[in-house]
Amino acid sequence: MLLSTFCRAGGLLALLCLRAAAPAAAQAPAPAATGSLTGTVLDSASRQPVAYATVVLLPAAPADKPITGVAADDQGRFALTKLAAGAFRLQVSFVGYATRTRAVTVTAGATAVGPLRLPAAAQLLGEAVVIGSKPVVEVRADRLVYNADQDVSNAGGTAADVLSKAPLLAVDGDGNVKMRGSGNFKVLVNNKPSPSLARNLAEALKSIPADQIKSVEIITTPPAKYDGEGTAGIINIVLKKGVDQGLNGRVGASGGNRNTALNTALNFKKGKVGFTSSANTGTWNNRGESSLERVGFSSLGTDTLRQMGSSRNNGRWYYGTLGLDFDPAEHHSLSLATSVNGYNGNSTQSQFSQDIASFPVPNPLYTRATTTVFGGLNVEATGTYTRTFAQARREWSTLAQYALNNGTAGYDFDQFNNSPVALEQTRADYREHSRGRTPGHEYTFQTDFTQPFGDKKTLELGLKAIFRRTGSVAAVDTLYPARAADFARAPRRATDFSYAQNVQAAYATYSFGVGKKLTSSLGSRLERTALNADFRTSGTGFDRSYLSLLPNGNARYAFSDATSLRLAYSRRITRPFIDYLNPYVDRSDAKNISYGNPNLAPELTDSYELSYNTTFKTTTVNASLSVRHTGNAIEQVRFSTVNPAAPLPPDVPTDPSVTAQTFANVAANTFYQFNVYFAAKPLPKWDLSAGPDVQYIVRRSPALNAERQGFTAGLNVNTSYKLDKGVTLQSFVYASLPTPEIQGRGAANLYYQLGAKKTLFKEKADLVLNLGSPFNAYWPYRSTTTTAYFNEHSEFRAYQRSFRLSFSYRFGQEQQGRQRKQVNNDDTKGGASKQGGG
Repeated sequence: MLLSTFCRAGGLLALLCLRAAAPAAAQAPAPAATGSLTGTVLDSASRQPVAYATVVLLPAAPADKPITGVAADDQGRFALTKLAAGAFRLQVSFVGYATRTRAVTVTAGATAVGPLRLPAAAQLLGEAVVIGSKPVVEVRADRLVYNADQDVSNAGGTAADVLSKAPLLAVDGDGNVKMRGSGNFKVLVNNKPSPSLARNLAEALKSIPADQIKSVEIITTPPAKYDGEGTAGIINIVLKKGVDQGLNGRVGASGGNRNTALNTALNFKKGKVGFTSSANTGTWNNRGESSLERVGFSSLGTDTLRQMGSSRNNGRWYYGTLGLDFDPAEHHSLSLATSVNGYNGNSTQSQFSQDIASFPVPNPLYTRATTTVFGGLNVEATGTYTRTFAQARREWSTLAQYALNNGTAGYDFDQFNNSPVALEQTRADYREHSRGRTPGHEYTFQTDFTQPFGDKKTLELGLKAIFRRTGSVAAVDTLYPARAADFARAPRRATDFSYAQNVQAAYATYSFGVGKKLTSSLGSRLERTALNADFRTSGTGFDRSYLSLLPNGNARYAFSDATSLRLAYSRRITRPFIDYLNPYVDRSDAKNISYGNPNLAPELTDSYELSYNTTFKTTTVNASLSVRHTGNAIEQVRFSTVNPAAPLPPDVPTDPSVTAQTFANVAANTFYQFNVYFAAKPLPKWDLSAGPDVQYIVRRSPALNAERQGFTAGLNVNTSYKLDKGVTLQSFVYASLPTPEIQGRGAANLYYQLGAKKTLFKEKADLVLNLGSPFNAYWPYRSTTTTAYFNEHSEFRAYQRSFRLSFSYRFGQEQQGRQRKQVNNDDTKGGASKQGGG
């Protein structure tokens, strides 16, 4: 009786019950075992796979003695094989969900039971029933999952707000994202690439509404089926889809001192056809103040540059999606997904610059009034065909994607010499106007095949081809009002180049089990990269290609259904993208110019990770040790134009008071990292997740004659408490220490948020109030740069104090549609942030 009650609880203990009850079940003679059952375990609310759920086969009579069982894979798929024909019951369970049981019939062949949907667990407290929900952070065997839809403080925000609260991630005052201290990672949306994110992550994240995001997955050791890019790992943003039997959708609006937004979604499913759509638009604005002091050393003497400035950034965005799913017959499915993502805005800045030198320098004191404009349009269309088979886990899919990703940028400034403030435009001593564009087209073709061999062996094979076409066209016009009446083109400062990148890849992964507790996989990717560049302004270019072999493997030992140890290794590649390659010279700050480097070589990184996962009662813990080493890291470097550490573009003067900034393969970086993350439920209504991340970083660069090493650490805490009458309180805080960089030290970070949600209209509507950093007006991001020729201290004050009130209304029943195969173009560096990664 005790054993029966224990097994009825389900969850991760079900397989232990199975082993205990197996001898009793084996007493009866078994008929021929030739049948099988296959299916998928899904979350009933989101329709997303429930990874590693426990599936147990029980007798038809309520004896509750298991016959056999299995754990679902990371996509929620399961297969029970070698079954005798007859009537049975199938029981599915997982921590945080209610157990579900379904009557099934096993035949002599394969039987597909379809999706099995698990609702959130319900806990009976006296006479009140409290419906459970997913925790804000889930710790899984191969990834951390931040369930953004469970975090009330995200309402009315953007994807940038969501990423700032995900574990192992950090977002600074400029919107640059880092993962485990590195800017070298790849961001996917619904397991597929987003060209807008690849080009300018900081701006593009502002155009994805937080209300559309279901979860964020942080994958630190991606398997071979992913492209080899992203040395720190992959961030996968999973959007809500909302397909149900009938019409359903949602509308929402938000407003505050930092952003406004309107969000809508409309979906339906009827028979074999499913339709999804969303339309969203909004605005953002923020302001900041900056200061810089640089002391330069040269053979001419010393000079001290002091700069102070204030800026205001304003922008508009729109984001829309359209999806169509069609299942013409059993084992066949088609899908078409399209999205449009656009943004544009401007930034106004007033900067005062004073240079005190022991030698003559041009324009030692001036003020510049600068207006920067930017915009982007990204359109994607992805078609997928998936073929499944009667044999469990066997699958073939083919995909095609086209992406248009165009960007524009430019600036106008008026310079007032010998003036501490900006004057009327008619009194400007020098004026400059620049406009540029970066057109882009991307074509992707991919096919994948999965072939199982028995219960524990699987072979995955795939081919992929990516064809990218991009470039940069920019012009600069100058005007000295004392010499001329109108702007004149500066032909030596123009940029006109095209860039083609073709990548072909093949991969294979073999997964197998060794005994009952050890599972392993070995895989590798072979990638060929062909590059072609044509610099039309100088009549030069290059054409080259190379092969990259990227092996990986992992082994997982399960001490029990709730505790495991995992060892993983992977080699990954990072190819620079347009932001890193573009040779256009940005002179909007005359004392600090910047440009890209079209001669960058790819990075290769070896990663090793040992992780421990365990679940006990209501707490899940993930602890990991990792080492990442990159021998030819792409770093953002600064140097004096008198002593350049990289080739200078034409028409850049050798001025000791001017520094240049570009990217170069100049460093060998090693990250030694230890991080712990846990998600707990101390009380039935209280959810808490937190985790410290400690790193020791070693950066060496013979080319720069520099070496930096030292510790850094970060802490992420997220907690919520559910009150009565549909009220939920939420708070979040992220803090980090300064980070050692190859030429100095990066800034510390602090951001926190408070939120409260009230559910209205029979749980069909939510009213949410969010307060961002209410107790301090700004956070000062302070950094230093130290070289043999100058020392620099800079500070940027990001005004983060904010409030936002949001309202959303749902009609119909929101649910997630079938998980589809997607294209994953995660092989380029440049989208993670504008900073060099480790």
